[in-house]
Amino acid sequence: MTFYVESEGTKEDRGTGKDKDFPFPLEETAEKVLRAALSYENCPFEAEINILITDREGIKTYNEEYRGIPKETDVLSFPGVDYEEPGDFSLALSDKNSYFNPETEEILLGDIILCKDRVFSQAEEYGHSVLREFAFLLVHSVLHLLGYDHMEEEDEKIMKKHQDEIMEKLGILR
Repeated sequence: MTFYVESEGTKEDRGTGKDKDFPFPLEETAEKVLRAALSYENCPFEAEINILITDREGIKTYNEEYRGIPKETDVLSFPGVDYEEPGDFSLALSDKNSYFNPETEEILLGDIILCKDRVFSQAEEYGHSVLREFAFLLVHSVLHLLGYDHMEEEDEKIMKKHQDEIMEKLGILR
């Protein structure tokens, strides 16, 4: 698996994949969470995922630019694969040139933009650790990258079940 973590945090953190404010090793934790989610979903490929960590203003700007919603959010997901059904890679397999990195042969799952400020504030609001909130938002985003959504009640139930089971598998609970 290839993943890139970029933090728009402090000047010295930019482009390093590190962020001194997180109370855990950022890249190591991200990799563990991504691997657990992809394994749970039986992703049959090595994958490439990009993660950008930004602040409240950054996420607000991205949310307005890409979704036309001029307010902050906790996380944005940009799938790189089209699905007929969540986790169904048949479209990707039918067009490998569009969905796979030709150099690494990894599937290009997509991009995640995570709001660092919201990770910390939501952890406090929900009464759990920053690690738990960070992991949860990554799991949530990976499920979006795999074609899941929560716009309809039944889809939300399915996504929630998967999120809960992945977090349990990781042993990162409330």
